[in-house]
Amino acid sequence: MIVVDSNIIAYLFIPSEFSSQAEQLRMKESQWAAPILWRSELRNVLALYLRKNLLSFDEAYAIQTEAEVLLKDFEFEIPSLEVMRLVESSNCSAYDCEFVALAKRLDVKLVTADKKILKEFPKIAMPLESALA
Repeated sequence: MIVVDSNIIAYLFIPSEFSSQAEQLRMKESQWAAPILWRSELRNVLALYLRKNLLSFDEAYAIQTEAEVLLKDFEFEIPSLEVMRLVESSNCSAYDCEFVALAKRLDVKLVTADKKILKEFPKIAMPLESALA
């Protein structure tokens, strides 16, 4: 099992230069976990694509639904205390710290494209390329 941030989830479902790597990661590690927050973050990405007419409503909704199926049973609520302790000791947002807190709680790696998370939490966070190595 690994924790993935919303960027990695988006790469899997929205065609991009990183989609192939996200697909490889999914084949290598089939159990992806994320804090419940991921749903809102992906919805926000899909809203942007919808507003720029890069996806239709039906396509955006289908992506959200498919992603929810993928993460079913692997979504977690994170206690505020754990998140706030990470916020206090880093320059990351509370949103980002939810993903870090979950990875710590599950004692697994966090795969992320977020440079700030990678810099602030190098022992737990790893970039997509490294996760494939």
